[in-house]
Amino acid sequence: MANSALLDRARDLWVTLAGAATTFPASDVRVTVAVGSRLCPPGWAGIVVLGDAGIATAPDAATARFLREALAGRPARSAVHAERWSGAPGVADVLGPAALAYLDEKEFKPATAVADVEWLRPGHPDIGELLAGVSEEEAAESGIDDVTSSVFVIREGGRLVAAAGYRRWPSSVAHLSVLTSSHCRGRGLAGAVASAAVAEAQRNELLPQWRARPEPSQRLARRLGFCQLGTQVSIRVAADHA
Repeated sequence: MANSALLDRARDLWVTLAGAATTFPASDVRVTVAVGSRLCPPGWAGIVVLGDAGIATAPDAATARFLREALAGRPARSAVHAERWSGAPGVADVLGPAALAYLDEKEFKPATAVADVEWLRPGHPDIGELLAGVSEEEAAESGIDDVTSSVFVIREGGRLVAAAGYRRWPSSVAHLSVLTSSHCRGRGLAGAVASAAVAEAQRNELLPQWRARPEPSQRLARRLGFCQLGTQVSIRVAADHA
């Protein structure tokens, strides 16, 4: 079970990203209008539940009203279930849900080294070659092209086959990114590079965050000691319902 300090730090981050005056309630989901919210893409509504409570942002008052009516009387955790929104009247599209996991420094379980790990500067051309070998969806999910830290990599035959790093987020959070070539998965490479990135984040006194939709990525986070504290989902409300 996660300690309360870890939960508080995670909540501080998402309150900051909401871009509006809000807090996590004792239970249920608090909805706020926030045009510049970073909980979701522009024009969408974003919902983040951490523990037994959540916050949600809407781009306008009409969408906020839609959310409040849709969430009224329901447990907070149901607000981030995909089946709650997929095909629901008034919902045009859904992104997620994505699991949100965080790592207490004492719980870190580095992966066993399976290959030599080196590091590159962010934006190194070899990272582009790795990205070119996966689907657009996998590249976007990984976020490896957006990291600001060193990029920790493994090569085979001179070519990158795995990479990890992090982007520094508000509230001293390190948002992890990991990507492995499709033909090299299941061999422990992702764990090796992710461990190096996590170790650097902790040396810099940052809180590692792992956000993932695919189950294999969530399993890797658990093996490294991350604790899932919540879930994030974004929805686009149809114009005739907002």
